[in-house]
Amino acid sequence: MTQRKLPSVVARRGFLRAMAAATALSITLGPQLGARAADRAVVRIGYQKAASTLVLLKARGQLETSLGARGFDVKWIEFPAGPQLLEGMNVGSVDFGYVGEAPPVFAQAAGTPFVYVGYEVPTPKAEAVLVPKASAIKRFADLKGKRIAFNKGSDVHWLVLALLKQNGLRYEDIQPIYLAPADARAAFERGAVDAWAIWDPFKSAAILQTGAQVLATGEGVVSHHQFFLASRSFATQHPEVVDALIDEAGKTGRWIVEHRRAAAELLAPIQGLDVEVVETSLSNYAHVFRPIDATVLAEQQRIADAFFDLKLIPARIATRDAVSSLVTAQR
Repeated sequence: MTQRKLPSVVARRGFLRAMAAATALSITLGPQLGARAADRAVVRIGYQKAASTLVLLKARGQLETSLGARGFDVKWIEFPAGPQLLEGMNVGSVDFGYVGEAPPVFAQAAGTPFVYVGYEVPTPKAEAVLVPKASAIKRFADLKGKRIAFNKGSDVHWLVLALLKQNGLRYEDIQPIYLAPADARAAFERGAVDAWAIWDPFKSAAILQTGAQVLATGEGVVSHHQFFLASRSFATQHPEVVDALIDEAGKTGRWIVEHRRAAAELLAPIQGLDVEVVETSLSNYAHVFRPIDATVLAEQQRIADAFFDLKLIPARIATRDAVSSLVTAQR
């Protein structure tokens, strides 16, 4: 049996001195390294694959660079639509997000602690009510008694209400079928519903892929604003991060406007759509963002009042209450 030589006394002493030095260094640096790790905060961003600006911001990694310099890491959390995203904010798992005009109304009525921090200028062509290619329905008024699919509490929910009013119909005159976009498209294609209220890029995909016909868009009916929202606690504690988020979104929006085809090519595999579909969808959005102002809050108030009058939300709300004075003061 071969015997392994034991290290010499001198070698053992050298080893012990090295271990002692390493331990001392660890004791000295350990708290500092721990403090650095603890100092790095995380901003959790809720997004939808349909929210092209945020999807591109995520894909290109600019936000990680910008906020990393401020000591923030970025965590992206995907949701199927705005109402679900705001449910995430309500339970404290989302700090910042981008949704349509109706989800904040439902969320505020449910007590979700959020604030409006920015909005996209009107994009009414980005949403529409569709009917199948061979449908005999030619006017929105023809939908009386018919089944209309849409995501409850979403921006197209408001579009449907506004179109009903414009055409002299009541909410009770239609059969609302509450479905998320993927389920609604499946129901639309198999003829389980008569019409589908939907936003881009799903709208453009249905038109270009199935030959769906546009019964009505939001033009002349609704503004179709998109909103940046933040949890009230995050906006109060980190207004500079909120400003940086909107600033980076604005830069990405400008890039989309100037490089629409390139943007579509980047987005297509992420959104699982053809480049032509994505490019068409991008053309229907403005990609221009503004700070919250009294005019847009007044429009939100009209939406809130309409939903309350129909008992679709449990309480009357004041949209001005969902604005942080700290955030608006810094703008």
